[in-house]
Amino acid sequence: MTRKALSPLLLLLLLFLSSCQIQRNNSPNVILILSDDQGWGDLSLNGNLDISTPNIDQLGNTGVRFDRFFVSPVCSPTRAEILTGRHHVRGGVYSTSKGGERLDIDEETIAEVFKSRGYKTAAYGKWHNGMQAPFHPNSRGFDDFYGFCSGHWGNYYNPLLEHNGNLVKGNGFIINDLTQHGIDFIKKNKNQPFFLYLPYNTPHSPMQVPDRFWEKYKDKELNQEGSHGPFKTQNEIDHTLAALAMCENIDWNVGRILEELQKSNLSENTIVIYLSDNGPNGYRWNGGMKGRKGSTDEGGVRSPMIINWPGKIPQGKIIKEIASGIDLLPTLKDLTGIKSEPKKTLDGISLAPLLMKKKAEWEDRYIYNYWRGKISVRNQNYRLGNEGQLFNMVNDPKQTTDVSEKNPQVLLELLKAKEQWEQTALIELPKKDKRPFYIGHPSLHTTQIPARDGTPSGAIKRSNRYPNCTYFTHWINANDSISWKTEVPKEGDFEVTVYYSCSEDAIGSVFELSFGESKIQGTIKEAHNPEEYGAEEDRVIRAESYVKDFKPLNIGTIHLQKGKGTLILQGVKKTGEMMMDFRLMLFKRL
Repeated sequence: MTRKALSPLLLLLLLFLSSCQIQRNNSPNVILILSDDQGWGDLSLNGNLDISTPNIDQLGNTGVRFDRFFVSPVCSPTRAEILTGRHHVRGGVYSTSKGGERLDIDEETIAEVFKSRGYKTAAYGKWHNGMQAPFHPNSRGFDDFYGFCSGHWGNYYNPLLEHNGNLVKGNGFIINDLTQHGIDFIKKNKNQPFFLYLPYNTPHSPMQVPDRFWEKYKDKELNQEGSHGPFKTQNEIDHTLAALAMCENIDWNVGRILEELQKSNLSENTIVIYLSDNGPNGYRWNGGMKGRKGSTDEGGVRSPMIINWPGKIPQGKIIKEIASGIDLLPTLKDLTGIKSEPKKTLDGISLAPLLMKKKAEWEDRYIYNYWRGKISVRNQNYRLGNEGQLFNMVNDPKQTTDVSEKNPQVLLELLKAKEQWEQTALIELPKKDKRPFYIGHPSLHTTQIPARDGTPSGAIKRSNRYPNCTYFTHWINANDSISWKTEVPKEGDFEVTVYYSCSEDAIGSVFELSFGESKIQGTIKEAHNPEEYGAEEDRVIRAESYVKDFKPLNIGTIHLQKGKGTLILQGVKKTGEMMMDFRLMLFKRL
């Protein structure tokens, strides 16, 4: 073929590629903001008289609000469902800690979908769907990650965080810091489509919030009763005041994001979504609904839900049809024009017709809420409670009266739906988690092995019964150990750093790290014995562990063979009363 004959073909190809580039650059950006333990009632938009959330209110008043939007009763399941568009039990998520929060690696995430279509992707905040690669956010489609992967964090001021696998120190109050990373990401990518995920970690405890917000609330008299009537203790009041102050801080940071969109001329080409991951983490006002965080009743799973896209979707529209967190992925694919086929069948459905049409044809559906053996089923008008009660949610939104005897046909219908879900979805959740904790997965250059995921022996114990942000202490017997069921997917050499604390008399103590035939020893050469902290910043006494700063000790290089085994950290020689307190190990592939 001659050069002359090729020219028209090349011209057509160039025109095609050019049109693809134009289409890609015009694709709307997406910002997904997820709060943590914020109830439906924690917004002035929803009738809370004790809080002011003008930025989120404005987002709702100029966008679309879903009146009855449901998520899971706790954190990690909701995150898994938002990421995949599938019920969390299908993806292996059954707990909030010690590996049960991990999202199976064969699940396709929303970040992978957007990244495959040319979007820049970032997540800044609380991941809570797996710490070690390939469960890590950098292994799940996010180009940039800054935050923490655990279920909760023990300190919100200048905390130890990670940035793309590297441990770093945060800058100031954590929500302000996460938001600043989001703002910087918007500035950097304003000329190309981006997907920004901001999974905030407040108002989850510990109840810490900057003075400027706390000063407004610390002596405030509440106008509305808690969800179980008048507040019973001063602690309940203080917890409520702290939570509302934290929610106002979130609102201030949402305002910062919206302001940056305006400055960058991106408002009209950016879809902004705001929701929470479960019901409130306390008995504060929540519209009189039954249940709170952890409950499958309405109050435990109803979330605020706002979608805002100026000029593209209606302003001030309130959608009454029920919807769920599993619907976000298919909805965003429709709104952004992504036509890819999902790798697995989605449980969610696109809400685009409800958003875009004045009167969309819409069939009634079932939404399932599950947590630790408790199942509740919701259709448009009724909720089947975990104990088999039937509630008319139109006439009785507070779930006060069981109407199962008066509505036997509805009860039978919902019981059948529950049974079918158990047999098709819940059955996919293995009865025993056989997944190992991976070390050195090629998709990330580092691996964190924290105390949270370990099993202690002998006298060693956790700093608190809630494991997510704990450390191991009381290592009083020299040969006691901590172990992890692990797998090395690729052989290699790894630099190992142990984060520890100890008193002066522990200098000279020796410990050994082993995996199969590979062993390496570390010697404590320097004392590091800081006090726990956090209480001075807490507005309410916490239930979880306090934290302290741990010292990094590089113990050298270990060669790990490919395969499964038990990683063991064991004492060899103890010179003082205790060996050390242990927080985590960091493996870096060389």
